[in-house]
Amino acid sequence: MRLLIRAFVFGSLVLNMSMLSQAQKVAVKSGVAQANITPPVGCRLAGHFYEIISTGIHDSLWAKAIVLQQGNEKYAFVFCDLIGITTDISSKARTMASERTRIPISHIIVAATHSHTGPLFYGFQRNYFHDKALQKGGDPHEKNDYPAFLEEQIASAVTNANASMTTVKLEVLIGTENFSHNRRYHMKDGTVMFNPGPLNPNIVSPAGPVDPDVEMLMVRDAKSNNALSGLTVFGMHADCVGGTDIGADYPYYLEQSLKAYFGKNYFSAFGLGPCGDVNHIDVTKDLPIYDSVYPQQFGKALASTVIGNVSKMKTVKAPALAMLSQKVLLPLQVPTQQQVDSARIIINGLYEAKETGAYVKNAGGEAGDFLKRVEMSKYLNLAQRRQTIEEEVQVLRIDNETAIVGLPGEIFAELGLSIKRASPFKNTIVITVCNNRTSYIPTRKAFAEGSYEVTNSIVMPGSGEMLVDTAIALLRKLKPAH
Repeated sequence: MRLLIRAFVFGSLVLNMSMLSQAQKVAVKSGVAQANITPPVGCRLAGHFYEIISTGIHDSLWAKAIVLQQGNEKYAFVFCDLIGITTDISSKARTMASERTRIPISHIIVAATHSHTGPLFYGFQRNYFHDKALQKGGDPHEKNDYPAFLEEQIASAVTNANASMTTVKLEVLIGTENFSHNRRYHMKDGTVMFNPGPLNPNIVSPAGPVDPDVEMLMVRDAKSNNALSGLTVFGMHADCVGGTDIGADYPYYLEQSLKAYFGKNYFSAFGLGPCGDVNHIDVTKDLPIYDSVYPQQFGKALASTVIGNVSKMKTVKAPALAMLSQKVLLPLQVPTQQQVDSARIIINGLYEAKETGAYVKNAGGEAGDFLKRVEMSKYLNLAQRRQTIEEEVQVLRIDNETAIVGLPGEIFAELGLSIKRASPFKNTIVITVCNNRTSYIPTRKAFAEGSYEVTNSIVMPGSGEMLVDTAIALLRKLKPAH
């Protein structure tokens, strides 16, 4: 298959050193705002291959916007406490925000924190359960048009942030943590297994790395030096608590801890680093997979890393904000008609087995029919798509040393590390699940090894490397010449 890449370069790129020098002398401004995106109790929860209904609210979900400006150019990030977002929703929200603020659409990134205790509002599972409910006379678990509500809240957050701009200075911190784990393991039988379970005697070694970096972009008031807001980025699945209460998982406790230190008005945003194959489960210990104490434990640990390194934060002395964006056409897997027809039959049987109790979990924490349900769902999902999907890679330069990369989907840790290794910038912060939660985007190596993430991926092998190459090319274009 011939792979096509269509590039659109946006934004204001400084092309010579004299212009760059002038840009560095222009003050940076920033504004923040958040909009509540908590769904009604009784909605379906996302991140599962069976139906889970919410029964309460642990903490509210938010769309948090940070707008940065230097000169006439503005850039906006929105971080949503959701498992993901679709291109359709993010495109509408970005367009609405752009029309209200005149921030170019290509300068707006809408990202998800990947909380597994947020609403299920798109995708095959949502459509399956919704259609089943309608066949019975109505869907009691969808009390509002959540996508339309979400689009408006995202646009409102950007609009309000844009209206609250103040002169600031920026700081950058790169710390480390050690509580995340690659969840794919080489087994004694030669296979690779996802979440093989605590103390599994057949585990040989992890099948991939983690990225231990805890990264922060701090925004301080230019006059008082007070901490106004911050973006913390870390790569670990926000799927620690389980249960049926709506909540943001560990980013909520990160926020609470940072507010306790920096002040109640401090604005904390969280971006998910590459962690398609990374979670919190330590298979060397006999501990429960989910626990209500985990989000608090991990959120506080991240905050402690930030707080403990406040004195080491480096001031961005010569800011030179600029952004480039490029569209990439990724090839999708194409199921056969027989696979699609079989999936329609099999998937109903699998869900009925779950509803009637014919669903037994094995020692690895997966259901006996789990991978089959994943595979059948994927075929039905792909049957509704074309053979390619257009995704967007965005890169924002902060200064000569720091850049932020926005990628779609659930990116494997190794792909993010590849970008960092090849980047011409000293500090490269990679944020995932931006503008679209494509699906899992594994490495070529992982595709050959198989297991859950590969079974659940809709893209062809090599798609992740295409995104990596695109990000590196944009980083190199944004790196000023010496």
